Amino acid sequence: MRIALSPQVRPGSLNVQRSGDALIINGARLDFAPLPEGAVLPASATNCEFIVGNLTRRAGQLELTLLLPIAWDASTAAAFPQPIINPPNGRVALPTDEVPQ
Repeated sequence: MRIALSPQVRPGSLNVQRSGDALIINGARLDFAPLPEGAVLPASATNCEFIVGNLTRRAGQLELTLLLPIAWDASTAAAFPQPIINPPNGRVALPTDEVPQ
């Protein structure tokens, strides 16, 4: 799984958990296991405001982009996030989870 993050200054928070090919986004479970190799699923088909852009399965790996709500004074890691590659099952660590020093 490859999760790209698209930061946007806006109120709110994002909580993501992974369970195989399913994501639980702010409590809503979305199962992408049926998505076949090479398929493209438009974000609008998910009915989830946090999924932006198409979802694809390439080389067996699910690829998607999540909108990441950030504060106007967010850390550099949150404002310019790196993709999350193959997160383990459970809570997905996001750059907004970091505690400012």
